[in-house]
Amino acid sequence: PRKDSSIEATSKGKRGGKREHLSEAEKRRNHIQSEQKRRNQIKYGFDTLTELVPELRGGGYSKSAVLQHAAVYVENLVGGNAALRNILKSL
Repeated sequence: PRKDSSIEATSKGKRGGKREHLSEAEKRRNHIQSEQKRRNQIKYGFDTLTELVPELRGGGYSKSAVLQHAAVYVENLVGGNAALRNILKSL
């Protein structure tokens, strides 16, 4: 999302431009928005994993269980791909 131009800062940055100082309320609002975005990205990641890993499609798993099942699933895919490569090499 684009930042509001009224929220730009005033001290010289690394590029030498002037920026206005943020008020405490603006800093808090930015922090809250950043944290919400971070949480939404994590939720999206877990939702994506539950869609991609067949064992997880029913839902109801804890985050640690989702990660464990996803790791096993990926390990199995990697192993299966290696086996298929070996078969292709032998042909």
